[in-house]
Amino acid sequence: MAQGVPCSSSFLLRQHLDDMIEEIESTQESHSNEIDIISMPEIDYQVAEQIIIRGNGNMTLFGLANTFSSDYPSNLLGKVSKEEFEATINRINNLLRSHHSINARLLLIGCLCCCCSFGCSLLWPTLALSKRTRSALEKLLYGENNRLYNKLGLNWKLGKERCHTNHSFMDYVLIIEFLPKQHIYLPD
Repeated sequence: MAQGVPCSSSFLLRQHLDDMIEEIESTQESHSNEIDIISMPEIDYQVAEQIIIRGNGNMTLFGLANTFSSDYPSNLLGKVSKEEFEATINRINNLLRSHHSINARLLLIGCLCCCCSFGCSLLWPTLALSKRTRSALEKLLYGENNRLYNKLGLNWKLGKERCHTNHSFMDYVLIIEFLPKQHIYLPD
């Protein structure tokens, strides 16, 4: 009988806890229209449209212009300084000018040797040099993003878009994306 007493008290304790849980659940169901303190409200941050910077150079090889416009977009006002933006565009333009001068010379040599090589001398500059220029530009943009722009909520990338003057051609453009804001109240 001494063993039955602790069992009955534990049984009564379980019964009391079950009654408390049922009472809490019933009050939550009856107040389902009220705001729950524990649940986080869904905040939908508006993401601004991306900024597209088109090439404006005098020479375009394989869809990539040798310079990009250094005009400061008004959408970046309050996000990044005009000097930082111009410094990034100058780095990009310097890289493109150096690569385009080499690519143009090799393309010219390929054209001169085209008759002797049955057109194969044009294939190498088209594939290898344009890919090397794009990868160098993407590497530069990655470094700029890590250095400054990702911390400011921006992301630069190289994208492909239809040419605005002739829709049958594709051009490479610089795209500045606005990164969505992080939810600081969500757990890690």
